[in-house]
Formats: sequence, structure tokens, C-alpha cells
Amino acid sequence: MEPDTATQILISLLAALLGACVGSFLNVVAWRLPRRESIVLPASHCPRCGVTLAWQQNLPVLGWLLLRGRCGRCRGPISPRYPLVELLCAGLWVAVLQASPTAMASSPGWLQIGAGWLLVSWLLPLVLIDCDHLWLPEPLCRWGLLLGLAVTLAAGLSQSGEVARALIFNHLLAAVLGLLAFEGLSALAERLMGRPALGLGDAKLTALLGAWLGLTGLGLAVALAVFSGAAVGSAGRLSGRLGPAEPFPFGPFLALGGVAVWLVGESWWLQQWSRWGAGL
Repeated sequence: MEPDTATQILISLLAALLGACVGSFLNVVAWRLPRRESIVLPASHCPRCGVTLAWQQNLPVLGWLLLRGRCGRCRGPISPRYPLVELLCAGLWVAVLQASPTAMASSPGWLQIGAGWLLVSWLLPLVLIDCDHLWLPEPLCRWGLLLGLAVTLAAGLSQSGEVARALIFNHLLAAVLGLLAFEGLSALAERLMGRPALGLGDAKLTALLGAWLGLTGLGLAVALAVFSGAAVGSAGRLSGRLGPAEPFPFGPFLALGGVAVWLVGESWWLQQWSRWGAGL
């Protein structure tokens, strides 16, 4: 029985609230992890003067608005990225409620939603750290890969034995091939051009996505990442914002491709590629 409109709205609001709270925590992860700081202690504080934030100042989005984007003691600016990340995470959590993850099409709805929330929440700090430091932390990639395989196993257990084995093998193979393909491409580029075209973190992130999406989903995610990355890179170089050999992070494009495939499903993207190919 489908929930009525009021129930759907309430569920979406609760998802947005939880997503915003998770986004607030992910801001902390993205700031502290590259600095080798604990993500738990001390409590949230101003990085300039060290004053601890009051509970109401820690509220997602509202806390930043209450402070008017500045520390209450030293008046140092607080980046608007903090509330934007919280809003983005809230939006992604709501979007997951309506997602069509082909990789888990036959699994229970609660597992699809929980897995989607976990995936987008895991990718978000990787994107932020890569944007800031051109670095994808190996522990986050490794544990994200293992979580993807665990979720795939859970999805397989809800199906028949043969289907479950095929599903698990497909995702495990996607993780291995994704890792080897990107590492091989990076090594080839280094041999031909004297420098790697991709970081090893990108290979590990690709393996993570393979564990969650399977072979077809990973192929679509990588294709979306390549096209979107090429478009942004070309625009940056033409506008002068990127130098001729200046590197820029590829991890965000991989994550974008992975989330896009998870939310919409493989069939929709395959239809778009077919229409695009027919129009050439």
C-alpha cells in the first residue's frame, strides 16, 4: 500500500533533517581527516580562536545563519560551504527515497534506501577532501569498498542462491577491474608522458564504485565522469582558471557519475546513450 501524500512529505522532511545532520558531521570529517585530527574530539570549535560552539550554533544551516557567517568571538568568517554541504546532503537523502538503484533492484526497499544513504554520505567527504587537497584518503576508499561488498552480499541474501552468486561475483569483478584499469591507465600515461594522468586514489575510488554498482553501473559512472570532467577541464583551461598542465580533481566527477547511476538507474542512462548515439 502506497503512503499518502502527507506521509510522503513527512518522510521526506525527516530524511532532509537527518541528511542535514549527517552533512554537518561530514563537514567535520572533511576538515579534520586531512589534518590527522580526531573526528570526534574536541567538540566543534572555531579553527582560529578555538572557542567551542554552543549547541544552537551547531544546528545544520541554522547555526551558520544565527552566527551570520562569522565566529561569535573572533568574528572570523565561516565559509558558506558548511551550510551548502548540509543542504546538499539533505537533498541527496531525499533523492535516495525515490532512487532506482539497478544494482539492488530485487532487494527490499528499506535496504535500497539505507544503502543509498550510506553511499552518498560516504562519497561526500571524499569529494570535499579531493577538491581541497587533490587527495582521496585510502582508508575511506578501502572501507567504502568493503561496505559496498557487504551491501551487495546483503542484497544477494534476499534472492535465490544462483542470482545471489551472480550478483556478488559481478560486483566483486567490477571492483577488481575498476582498480586494475585505472592503475594501468595511470602507469601507461606516466610512461608515455612522464607523469601519471590519474592518481592512485582515483583507482581506489573506482573500485569502491564497482563494489556498489556492478560492471554496467561502473561503466556508466566512468563514462559520465569522463565526459563531465573533460567538459569542466576544457572550460577551465579556455577561461584561464586552469593552467595548461595544472591538475584538477577527478574524484568528484567519479562520485557524481556513481550517484547519478544509483539515483536514476542503469536503464535510463543506457536509453540516453542510445538516443545520443542515434543522433550522431
